[in-house]
Amino acid sequence: MRINTINKIFYLSVILLFFFSSCVEKQTLYEEVKGSKPNIIYIMADDLGYGDLGCYGQDSIETPNIDKLASEGLLFTQHYAGSTVCAPSRNSLMTGQHIGNTTIKSMEKPIKKNDITVAEVLKSAGYSTAIIGKWGLGNVGTTGYANDKGFDYSFGYYDQIRAHNYYPDYLMENGKKISLKNEVIYIKDSTHYAVGIGNAATKKIEYSNDIFTDKALTYLDEQGSKPFFLYLPYTIPHGDNESWLIKQHGMEVPDLGDYADKNWPEAKKAGAAMISRLDSYVGQIMTKLKDKGLDENTLVIFTSDNGPHQEGGWKLSFFNSNGVLKGMKRDLYEGGIRIPFIARWPNKIKQNTTTNTVATFWDFMATASELAGVPLPSSSDGISYLPTLIADNKAQKKHDYLYWEFDTNLKRRAARKGSYKLITITDKKTDSTTIELFNIDKDITESKNIAADHPDIVKDLQSVINQFKKN
Repeated sequence: MRINTINKIFYLSVILLFFFSSCVEKQTLYEEVKGSKPNIIYIMADDLGYGDLGCYGQDSIETPNIDKLASEGLLFTQHYAGSTVCAPSRNSLMTGQHIGNTTIKSMEKPIKKNDITVAEVLKSAGYSTAIIGKWGLGNVGTTGYANDKGFDYSFGYYDQIRAHNYYPDYLMENGKKISLKNEVIYIKDSTHYAVGIGNAATKKIEYSNDIFTDKALTYLDEQGSKPFFLYLPYTIPHGDNESWLIKQHGMEVPDLGDYADKNWPEAKKAGAAMISRLDSYVGQIMTKLKDKGLDENTLVIFTSDNGPHQEGGWKLSFFNSNGVLKGMKRDLYEGGIRIPFIARWPNKIKQNTTTNTVATFWDFMATASELAGVPLPSSSDGISYLPTLIADNKAQKKHDYLYWEFDTNLKRRAARKGSYKLITITDKKTDSTTIELFNIDKDITESKNIAADHPDIVKDLQSVINQFKKN
């Protein structure tokens, strides 16, 4: 009897020791990574849908390198963009603010002078900082010029006006024009979305996204012991908005690759080739990190700025680009704002894992601040998702609410609390408003409007929306 009691005590002690060791290990890892200043590479696609990657269910477009990134890291199922269109979403990412508080709510305005960016935060912590690709938040001479907003190095498209011609006649580098071998035509048209100026390539030699990758690889070659932040926003697979000027589809890519012989329409082949080309860029970046010995101390994030588009001959249904989600770019349904998001950091992030943690673009600044060991600016609306990255879910804080808006001829507003999401759509001409309430956890396709059944929840979420109407 005494032996049995001793055995029970022994086994109980072992179990308790294992339990507390696990807790201490997690706490130690969290304490270890906070302020550890890892290198950070943030790769962003442009209009890539939730269903466009193999790791998110795509079965026609090959994305082996991004899929490998997911198998070696953490895949988020509920990560949200800052907006349903380019500039406001990127501004949310950079400033750590949701769109109710950001100063950019449309496509063509620069970041304001007093807006603090994540690049400025990281630079204050001793990071080297670079933006290579589509900045889209301000040209030289504006308050949004990247080199004045915390970036030591900038290369690519500075504004929205020229960012969607894949064969431009020049790109910008640290405020100066870098001429390319491409030839373009400029046509003024009052109907064009960007102040009436269209530019389309008539001679196509240098593909902008190839150049972005070359510049990124060179940048990585130049890095030493100082931590760095590389923001790498590609323009793939955004449609070429200028393609109508020369009467061709808008899915621009140098070659069709493995899709050339597919029995698909030309624009679909090109769109698939664009995504696979983007995947190859990710592969090159990862290879360079390993070759340089930077792999172990680099957090790599891959995501998209908003949901998929349906322009330039691209059709959502052909490849099921938004997966099971309703809506697309410019919608506030899940298909417009829920995006692929993958994070990899060897020995810190567990391999081949998935999380349902709800996180957003405006959380990146908080996460970066915690990693860099510097205070989070008071202007930020974000919550660090670092605990989720290292699987310390008990330490992960949650948002009280999420908020989005987008205006065209329709005023769209959306707020989410817990599993409930309210969408209001107001027609500016008739001033009539449609109200929809969905339980996202039970109805990810947003097919059942339950507003009539839950007036109290509608009222609560409407109060969130009302906070930002004046803005």
